[in-house]
Amino acid sequence: TIIDWALKTVNAERARQGQDPIDIADIPVDDPAAFTLLKSAETTAVFQLESAGMKQLISKLQPDCFDDITALVALFRPGPLQSGMVDDFIARKHGIQEVVYPHPDLAPILASTYGVILYQEQVMQIAQVLASYTLGGADLLRRAMGKKKAEEMAKQGEIFRQGAMARGVEEDTATYIFDLMEKFAGYGFNKSHSAAYALVSYQTLWMKSHYPAAFMAAVLSSDMDNTDKVVTFIEECRAMKLKVEPPDVNRSSYMFTIDGDETVVYGLGAIKGVGEGAIEGIVESRERDGPFRDLFDFCRRIDLKKANRRVLESLIRAGALDHLGTNRATLMIQLPLALKMAEQQSAMQAAGQDDLFGMSEPEPAAPVAGVVPDEVAEWEDDQRLAGEKETLGLFLTGHPIDFYEPDLKALISSRIARLSLDDVRETRGRRGGGKKVTVAGMVVAVNRRNTQRGTMASVLLDDKTGRIEAALFSETYERYRDEIANDRVLIVEGTLVHDEYRGGLSIRADRVRGLEDVRLTRAASVEMQLSEARLQQLGITPVEAMVELKSLLEPANGGDCELRLRYRRPDAEVALRLGSDWRIKPTDGFLRQAQRLLGPGAVSIRFQPPPAPEKSDRTAGYARSG
Repeated sequence: TIIDWALKTVNAERARQGQDPIDIADIPVDDPAAFTLLKSAETTAVFQLESAGMKQLISKLQPDCFDDITALVALFRPGPLQSGMVDDFIARKHGIQEVVYPHPDLAPILASTYGVILYQEQVMQIAQVLASYTLGGADLLRRAMGKKKAEEMAKQGEIFRQGAMARGVEEDTATYIFDLMEKFAGYGFNKSHSAAYALVSYQTLWMKSHYPAAFMAAVLSSDMDNTDKVVTFIEECRAMKLKVEPPDVNRSSYMFTIDGDETVVYGLGAIKGVGEGAIEGIVESRERDGPFRDLFDFCRRIDLKKANRRVLESLIRAGALDHLGTNRATLMIQLPLALKMAEQQSAMQAAGQDDLFGMSEPEPAAPVAGVVPDEVAEWEDDQRLAGEKETLGLFLTGHPIDFYEPDLKALISSRIARLSLDDVRETRGRRGGGKKVTVAGMVVAVNRRNTQRGTMASVLLDDKTGRIEAALFSETYERYRDEIANDRVLIVEGTLVHDEYRGGLSIRADRVRGLEDVRLTRAASVEMQLSEARLQQLGITPVEAMVELKSLLEPANGGDCELRLRYRRPDAEVALRLGSDWRIKPTDGFLRQAQRLLGPGAVSIRFQPPPAPEKSDRTAGYARSG
């Protein structure tokens, strides 16, 4: 289905350009771009090849032909993984281990699997070639090996030995090969099944490597009702350098679509609280009468029985009406009037149709000047993003950690995306093991489980650059359990380790604190800058600014942070250091209000060195310029 949807998008564009359509059955099975993508293990959304464990196997195997993909599907099962067969297969492929065939006649049968008996069909072929089994007899042997009945196996063993010896194979060799077949038959997989899976895997891989936007739009559309999947696929789009644009009633369809080769447009069907009927009506009206001009035109033209006020509020919070008004806050306060006027218009149309002399449809009512609520300032970032999270399941136009960006330079050792396996390798064998790291991230998931030593937790952190799990074992969890809450931004100190099970990195946490709390502990001074240009922008006098500044500072008073003020004019600059009576607490709320008054980049925090002797963090400096 995903391949079909993606191809329809691609072929529609090719038709507009006068090019022949692509037939997925005709694509080459040795495409270099597809195998380059495969060997990089960037296989999220690729059929059968997207799990963390499979990605780890791909990284080790480095498949470079279709037979290798077929083998991947057969190898990634508990039996082969636990038996050592996978390790042998990888070692033989890379020439670390010699490829050995139990008998020269078996080379054509086992060449594609580097001498390893991987498929049930290979068992049947060996019996056929080496012991003169018929195809039917070989299938009976395969079935007997699968059921592992001792009596039947003894009988088949004798038939195999006699048949092999009749072909000139020594008895010891025949016995050894039969025992080998019996051992691997328990792990054997049906190759025809594996190859069919591999073909679909390869086709999705080819689509992802050549038409990434169309492919990811189809993938997102296929799971648009599953918010967790949508979040994962949106992150994959960003990792692929694809731009994901918010939903838009003047551009979006029910499903995810594309705009060019590098842009995916959000589907209206992925907005929570908006039904299919409402979306169909919106798209039909747009296609019939053209783009919607503004909120009032939009409400007038859609069916308000299918798209009620709650639906429209969801569309506003999701950003789908952004181009119909100044901002989301203004759209929300204008919505009641727009709905009222639309209802009045509908009533007038109904009355006109019922009127015996009504020869024409009434003109649409226009918003009356002075009646429409004035434009208001846009919501704060946290409110805007919360609306997106509620309706889309993710933050699309920003990230809560953006507010803390200036703090991160002084308070953490690395962004998540910059952590690598090399960091772990560098510290192997050292006392304590692993590299000590300090990262920050928003809590997106918490998994608690009981163990013999008590409750432990895995906390998934997201810092916009990437995600990583932090493991809190029982003592650490009990100490910091109150700090952990979904959507809270935390600073985690711990040891970076290689997660053997998932094949990635994780942090063994030693300390967990809210980022705001760390700032309050480490902040030494705050400098606030006020310029004459900013006053003109706000339309207030210096005296009025001082009054507002005082009302801003009073609730934050009583902290340990020194306060400095700097006033800038074109011809002069005045710097003040306030006394101990004006020491403040630089809380999130205070900083947000200060930014609203003074403007971006007008607040800076100087941090104290960390208490631990970490050389990388010992240099203090101005960090906040939010």
